[in-house]
Amino acid sequence: MSTPVAETWTPAAPPADYVLGHVRAVLPGRVLDNARIVVRDGRIAAVEPHPAGSGSDVDGQDLLCVPGLIDTHSDGLENERMPRPSVEVPIEFAIQSFEGKLRAAGVTTVFHGVGFEERSVRARGKPRTVRQAEYVCQALDAYEDGLLDHRILYRLDVRSAEGLAALCSRLDQAPDGALVSHEDHTPGQGQFTDLAEYTRWMIDQRGMTDDEAREHVDQTIANRDSLLNVRDEAFRWLASRTGRIRVMGHDPGSAGEIADLLERGGSIAEFPTTIEAAQAARDHGMPVVMGAPNILRGRSQSGNVSGRDLLARGLVTGLASDYLPSSLLAAAILLAEDGLATLPAAIGLVTGGAADVAGLADRGRLDPGLRADLVLVEPCRPWARVRAVLWGGR
Repeated sequence: MSTPVAETWTPAAPPADYVLGHVRAVLPGRVLDNARIVVRDGRIAAVEPHPAGSGSDVDGQDLLCVPGLIDTHSDGLENERMPRPSVEVPIEFAIQSFEGKLRAAGVTTVFHGVGFEERSVRARGKPRTVRQAEYVCQALDAYEDGLLDHRILYRLDVRSAEGLAALCSRLDQAPDGALVSHEDHTPGQGQFTDLAEYTRWMIDQRGMTDDEAREHVDQTIANRDSLLNVRDEAFRWLASRTGRIRVMGHDPGSAGEIADLLERGGSIAEFPTTIEAAQAARDHGMPVVMGAPNILRGRSQSGNVSGRDLLARGLVTGLASDYLPSSLLAAAILLAEDGLATLPAAIGLVTGGAADVAGLADRGRLDPGLRADLVLVEPCRPWARVRAVLWGGR
């Protein structure tokens, strides 16, 4: 007796055309109750009141409908690939596994942070190398049939000659519009202007002893000036690419640093550490990105400015997850509940505002003609929950 051959099951692709009904649609400036969203060919055709007595393909059950969340800076894939410093899982598995967490958080477009640098960290720290960066980029390029839009945030250590050379080679062959964040994490500036705070961070995050951390700080400062030529070369290269890449200045701390960023073609202030820097950026018309975990916790992990303080001054354009995807929606809803922003404005920080930061004009708002990246949210307490994700990308 022959054994029957099991049929191969292939999940059906989401329809290109459908009607989502009975939702509370969060539009750029208002909430439209009992709305329906008409989708044609994967794009929004109409957002309108749901006519009485008419049906729909999907009943939204009066849930909030928001645009798919856009994360312009996510380091979560690095943690997924190396859940412990001595443990590394296959990159393809890590992407797929992390994708599930992103969708559960309502994220439909993500920029994975990939560090182009040579950093060998002692004890329990996670190293970053150019070879690893190229490996991750190649895996993301080759990843097919994903359930959301995977992109790359190129993180350039401006004191790494190896990182600069590798990134130059990669971006010379890449299409225009790449998002590049240049950073300098040597102690005494940027995120760690306070040397004592940096030392404590090395102890907590890298597992160093107090003596090891102090020795590391002293050695890093001693090496910093010897790499000024590399930093200058990196800044010249970034300036020469104006128009082909979008340059983000990471952790600017003063109005002077914002002015320098503008001179070398920078267009985005990412995680400014002071009110002065954020205000200068907005005065020059630059978008400002803050970390959603900062908003959620009400303070910076490094003792820098609170994102809530910047938001109260109208200085924040978008939020990024940094290392915690679920913080995006949670931070936005919390801002609305605390009265620091209207619900449309708060949701805009993780949708339309983030789209503006990334230069993505085809998504981020519930407007006709844009991609139908839709998320159904139950605004329950204490934290809102994502109930469904309808991605227009497939």
